[in-house]
Amino acid sequence: MSQKKKVLFICVENSCRSQMAEGFARFYGYRFLEAYSAGSNPSGEINRDAIEVMKEAGIDISGQSSKGFNNLAEQGFDYVIAMGCQDQCPFIPSKKNVEWDIDDPKGKSMYFFRQVREKVREKVKSLIKAIIAEEAELGQDALNTI
Repeated sequence: MSQKKKVLFICVENSCRSQMAEGFARFYGYRFLEAYSAGSNPSGEINRDAIEVMKEAGIDISGQSSKGFNNLAEQGFDYVIAMGCQDQCPFIPSKKNVEWDIDDPKGKSMYFFRQVREKVREKVKSLIKAIIAEEAELGQDALNTI
């Protein structure tokens, strides 16, 4: 891949879904992309249940931060992935804007959090595979690493 793709995951509070997506993207896609997240109305902290279910998956997101769009140092994103915030998240210019429409687990059971985590994991892995596939120079060997 000529250079890493910049991917921004967005949701309302930037405390659960987008944080999990950023964590998975950094874990699985560290060779292929730079992952960021932000929210339209950031809570200022990462949800404790999100941290817990990600630890169960072997990923520590406790060092990430909940932030708004104005706090993003990076610009010029290749992909902006909306986690399901519909009209509450503004349009952010990028080469590709995608809506995943994942339910917010905030205030729900740990079982629901785990279901959301697994949905986010699979979508992130599919996104990384799609990014790699677009970069034909990497070929099938890179796809098999995910």
